Amino acid sequence: MICGLGNPGPAYDTTRHNVGWWLVDRLSGDWGLGPFHQSGPALAAFGRVGDHEVLLLKPVTYMNRSGAAVAPARTDPDVDISRDLLVVVDDAALDVGRVRLRPSGSDGGHNGLRSVEAALGTRNYARLRIGVGAPPEDVELSDWVLSPFDADDEAAVLDLMPELVDAVRTWMEDGVEAAMSRYNR
Repeated sequence: MICGLGNPGPAYDTTRHNVGWWLVDRLSGDWGLGPFHQSGPALAAFGRVGDHEVLLLKPVTYMNRSGAAVAPARTDPDVDISRDLLVVVDDAALDVGRVRLRPSGSDGGHNGLRSVEAALGTRNYARLRIGVGAPPEDVELSDWVLSPFDADDEAAVLDLMPELVDAVRTWMEDGVEAAMSRYNR
């Protein structure tokens, strides 16, 4: 289960907060999983990638309530949250072009991760943070993450996508530790 956090609607498509959706869209395209369909509080795409059944999710609840999309995993006997869930999220504490995979951790002040943690009752799930850069001194964090990238920063994030697809595939096949050692920067 790979859940890219973001906000629904065209007004948010190009914002920093939606880089999780960008990657999930790229995964769907690269892996031929087809279009997303409404599935409860998320848009979902399903399919097989190698030996793995894959579920891609894009919550449509807005960032602060993203946990609703992954909540069913908590009671699914076939899902080990610590092994089978990867949440992809923007991170303003990381420079543009940096990525950080972790097997667990705090929400780091990110409301989407806070919602996921509350819905699952645990911090023990993998997360892939994509750097979107810190806001300038005169810009509030909430305004920054809800604003579009400038052209150079957008290009830098888009250039990362093939590598991030590889990182997710490594996470699926070899586990989070292997993906961390190869892709964290």
